[in-house]
Amino acid sequence: MSLSVKKNLPGKIYAKPLAVAVLIALGLAISGCQDNAPLSRQAEQSAAAAPKLSLAQQANEIAKKYIIADTHIDVPYRLESQFEDVSEHTPHGDFDYPRAVAGGLNAAFMSIYIPATLEKTGGSKALADNLITMVEDIVKAAPNKFALAYSSGDLSKNFANGLISLPMGMENGSAIEGDLANLKHFYDRGIRYITLTHSKANHISDSSYDIERPAKGLTDFGKELVQAMNNIGVMVDVSHISDEAFYQVMEVSKAPVIASHSSARHFTPGFERNMSDDMIKLLAENGGVIQINFGSSFISQASIDKRNIHKAAVKAFALEHGLDEKSEQVKEFSKAYLAKNPYLYASLEQVLDHFDHVVKLVGIDYVGIGSDYDGVGDSLPTNLKDVASYPNLIEGLLKRGYSEADIVKILSGNLMRVWQEVEAYAAEH
Repeated sequence: MSLSVKKNLPGKIYAKPLAVAVLIALGLAISGCQDNAPLSRQAEQSAAAAPKLSLAQQANEIAKKYIIADTHIDVPYRLESQFEDVSEHTPHGDFDYPRAVAGGLNAAFMSIYIPATLEKTGGSKALADNLITMVEDIVKAAPNKFALAYSSGDLSKNFANGLISLPMGMENGSAIEGDLANLKHFYDRGIRYITLTHSKANHISDSSYDIERPAKGLTDFGKELVQAMNNIGVMVDVSHISDEAFYQVMEVSKAPVIASHSSARHFTPGFERNMSDDMIKLLAENGGVIQINFGSSFISQASIDKRNIHKAAVKAFALEHGLDEKSEQVKEFSKAYLAKNPYLYASLEQVLDHFDHVVKLVGIDYVGIGSDYDGVGDSLPTNLKDVASYPNLIEGLLKRGYSEADIVKILSGNLMRVWQEVEAYAAEH
């Protein structure tokens, strides 16, 4: 059973089953008291006398009541190198079922991550297929906990049934391997967004991390791919691509696009991986959504500076001693350096600043959550260390004056709207 709660959202946000039961019970109680005024007054007095919930309690209630969707969680690649049963508590990583339940996470987009090196060596499609099979196997092994989600409707249905959805997004379109038939192949396998490139330019797009920009934005095939993604119903993800490529995507795409795990460049000047104000404005004009990345180096310039100093020290040590930077000696030096000069983690307040900035810039309808859990290593902010932490984010939003309706949009409403609009466009083309 599900309950549609309309909060001025273009799509539907579904209240959690427990909330449905409570509302039904309240309805029955009210119905039985309609002809009994004294009992009604008693109910009003009881409600007035009930203790007011703290912001932390309100946050936990909201986390349990509505869909929380996080568009970027790197579980598959993490498990590729060290498998753990994420249907139970795991000693490593940022995601598992018990912690997801504790945090209220309902839709964890599994990142099908393809390393940039495979663009030249080959094997991108094979790895993508293996990682997708891994996600399918996770669901098969725990069907009472997880479910795949091939559509926004599937996600809502899984939510109503108390299951955590594992929709999939591909991080690095390298796996398309220059053949649009592979887009259809991966769509059929459940891929619902594609990050066009990763840390190096590929046959689709230049990368924000890559000094070389051979395509000066999108390649001709990249432009064709964006159109094909619109037509088939795969969301275009502009995270990781160069600025030039972003503006070209916005010219080509006929459906809203997403930035699945990016933050605001306003706080990290010069960090092209984040989105500038002009880019966020254009994204919003297109109806898209920026999903805020939690990694400290996406959030705090001070964290970026600290990390760069550490990297420089490690490189200098390796050069001085004629060592490979991946050698054990260099790793030991790096470890000792960090022990004396600890990494500077961003704070929850700084993460909230990014949400505030986007909302003030373009409004509440264009921002969501793309944490990059399991993808940014030991760089997560204080109080946002894993998927059990979403209530901390919600409490912070409440403290800053966000209404419950606004928070619902951030948690999933905006993303669901975009997904539904992408599905609707594809259905017509």
